[in-house]
Amino acid sequence: MTAPFLVDSHCHLDFPDFEGQEVDLVARAGEAGVRRMVTISTRVRQLDRLIALTERFEEVYASVGTHPHNAGEEPGIATEELIRLSAHPKIVAIGEAGLDYHYDKAPHDTQAVVFRRHIHTARETGLPLVIHAREADDDMAAILREESTVGSFPFILHCFSSGRALAETGLELGGTISFSGILTFKRSEDIRAIAADVPMDRLLVETDAPYLAPPPYRGKRNEPAYTKLTAEVLAETKGVSYEEIARQTSDNFFRLFSKVPDPRG
Repeated sequence: MTAPFLVDSHCHLDFPDFEGQEVDLVARAGEAGVRRMVTISTRVRQLDRLIALTERFEEVYASVGTHPHNAGEEPGIATEELIRLSAHPKIVAIGEAGLDYHYDKAPHDTQAVVFRRHIHTARETGLPLVIHAREADDDMAAILREESTVGSFPFILHCFSSGRALAETGLELGGTISFSGILTFKRSEDIRAIAADVPMDRLLVETDAPYLAPPPYRGKRNEPAYTKLTAEVLAETKGVSYEEIARQTSDNFFRLFSKVPDPRG
């Protein structure tokens, strides 16, 4: 019996953890039903590595953007350059970009400037913006509200681990919320409570591989095949079948990531 179709909306297949293993990773993902993956950009200047992966594998797409950790390395990349790079047929999203105050690897004001450029790119291109937010809920909500007054833009609060207020702000402004292996962790009751209240048509699942592997692999390297484990917990959290969660999150993905053809027919 064929596994239900599933999408890993956020992974990092270009990271050294996976070097030389990509064929096996994609094959294992397919066996688990994960038949589309988006490998997410963290440095615009390393985009060639992601494009090479998308050209090797029909199942793999990519984004273009600068992670907040790397905002200090790429402070001068203009909106116009991001728009130009996003024209590649397998670049289907902008980011990941945002605010991360946990590690403070880049000044907060630099993170904000770079983040706003990505917002402008998403608004201009219509491609979804993949947002990284960690321990910056108030500033993130303020920027999203301010920028939304200028004009709407599609966005995902990826690997959601923030508070309920940011989730509510994101949903109010038309965003989508994506849940990673964090949802499955024993102490993530608050995250599961938030997930229970997110409308079904605003949900995505992801791995953020190689990070945040769900049980029974917690503490080990994550990979796209394990999207299924997070989707199973999300189904339980929402009180629906795994098949329904797989279908709904895939529907949501193809609606939001509109450059990706839906192979389901």
